Amino acid sequence: MRILLMIALGFCTASVAFAQPRPDYRPASLVDASTVALGLIVEMRYLGSHNFVGRPIEGYEQPVCLLTRQAAAALAQVVRDLAPRGLALKVFDCYRPARAVAHFVRWARDLADVARKSEFYPAVDKRNLFRDGYIAARSGHSRGSTLDLTLLRRADGQGNAQELDMGTPFDFFSPHSWPSDRHVSAKAQSNRALLAQTMRQRGFVPYGKEWWHFTLRHEPFRHSYFDFPVR
Repeated sequence: MRILLMIALGFCTASVAFAQPRPDYRPASLVDASTVALGLIVEMRYLGSHNFVGRPIEGYEQPVCLLTRQAAAALAQVVRDLAPRGLALKVFDCYRPARAVAHFVRWARDLADVARKSEFYPAVDKRNLFRDGYIAARSGHSRGSTLDLTLLRRADGQGNAQELDMGTPFDFFSPHSWPSDRHVSAKAQSNRALLAQTMRQRGFVPYGKEWWHFTLRHEPFRHSYFDFPVR
């Protein structure tokens, strides 16, 4: 995910009373997206230590991309659309438990913990993560129809698949991660545009500050933030 978690606030209004389901409640309509979008590559970054916090994130127990059935079905269409181009999709994050978002918030408040600064936020003062919108108390990921992903060149005869150049890594806290940024190479701009166009055609809305972040336009749980673990 971004981690511009403010995207959650972009899809709600202050007048809405948000549903708060019990922590173990998992709607039956959230499914393993890889069983629907066949050929989807899953690399759940928050299950391991290769992320901006530098350690596994609370709530991630298995490398599973959970999405609502509607989002998974739309993603399957994107996978099929890309196949004739020799391209595939890799997801970095899908449904995100509310407890994981709380973990991010605790980390952001610990100003002494800057272990992964050089890789993920080299030009950002950690004191400004909340002010600049990189960290927030809610995430659209917790509603089950938002995901973070990139494009891959499909595996060759040796089984090697390669991520396309997107100009910045996933979760890079910088304006250079904005899809509209023109400081990245022309090739990266083209790849970002291809990803956004293909996702839009199947009903996903891109986020203006992260090239990797998309939300299903007609998401079924617009006002619910779930907290069951990813397993």
